[in-house]
Amino acid sequence: MFRIVFFCLCFWRLDGSVTSVLVKEGESVTLNSGVTEIKGDRAIKWRIGTEDDDWESKTLIAEINKRDDRIAVYDDVLDGRFRDRLKLNNQTGSLTITNITTEHAGVYGHNLYGSISNVHLAVFVEISVKEGESLTVNSDLTEIKDHDWIRWMFGNENILIAEINVKADRITVYDDYLGRFRDRLKLDNQTGSLSITNITTEHAGDYKLKMRFSIKAFRVSVSARLPVPVISRDCSSSSSSSSSSSCSLVCSAVNVGHVTLSWYKGNSLLSSISVFYRHMSLSLPLEVEYQDKNSYICVLNNPISNQTQHLNITQLCHTCSDSVHCYGPTEAVIRLVLSALVGVATVILLVYDIRSRRAERDQAHIHTSET
Repeated sequence: MFRIVFFCLCFWRLDGSVTSVLVKEGESVTLNSGVTEIKGDRAIKWRIGTEDDDWESKTLIAEINKRDDRIAVYDDVLDGRFRDRLKLNNQTGSLTITNITTEHAGVYGHNLYGSISNVHLAVFVEISVKEGESLTVNSDLTEIKDHDWIRWMFGNENILIAEINVKADRITVYDDYLGRFRDRLKLDNQTGSLSITNITTEHAGDYKLKMRFSIKAFRVSVSARLPVPVISRDCSSSSSSSSSSSCSLVCSAVNVGHVTLSWYKGNSLLSSISVFYRHMSLSLPLEVEYQDKNSYICVLNNPISNQTQHLNITQLCHTCSDSVHCYGPTEAVIRLVLSALVGVATVILLVYDIRSRRAERDQAHIHTSET
């Protein structure tokens, strides 16, 4: 199981629409002020908090005051999580956070010209699992405190699938959502972590964990079990398209998606082909010499698993014919018919020979009796 951390930068606008930007952990993100220049004696302040905090309850992390000619970042607040990471543009007032981590998730707000705008920086963790496995999505809590609440939501519609309400002393899982979660959801009553058992591709999608002071988001991708690729002789290749000393092969896989099919010679990649849709068929050709003693393998893989098939040149490269020529279907039928005719002729000659010998013996027996 692989986890890749991203960040979702969500801007709440007056019209209610949301714009999202994904930022990879370790990179930088810039929260724009929305202006090209702070004019006159204006000021801008950046604060961070939660959805439930009002403006004054949020923690001040940076500000520009043109009237006092002051620009400041307060990167030692909140246990120093922003130390050496904040940069404030003195012309636009935009705030940049460098080398970002999960600690920097939250609701950022700036007050400019008397207008407050909020930016929600939510953690996106991308998780990849195999079909049939169990997945536990951690809340990162060691214990749920009094008056806390936990809500797990699924999909773009944010359908509620599980919740803990400490104040009401209630733990509930709603596993009948489209029937896909039935008897598969488990909620840890101490940490609020969510487990999904016997996971299938139906459970892939976005999960959101909404807590009292933060929101976490998880993007789950589920990879179906990979089939073993099949290597076969490509007898459709004509003799004119390939050398008389070479053998045409093809590696194939059917009903697959989000995978890569590759040929390797030893540890060296020779060729590959990828598909990003489900229920597709892939095939990849390979030309080898009959006397080639190298090791060749065909590999079908996705980000979390792979299936390998080794090439046996001796076994496959005489399937079409015992000679070095690979016959096409028409020629193969003609040769089969000719072989059958030769066999029939041989039987006829054998029968004729047996009858001739028997006739000679009979003639000899009659002559002896007469004598």
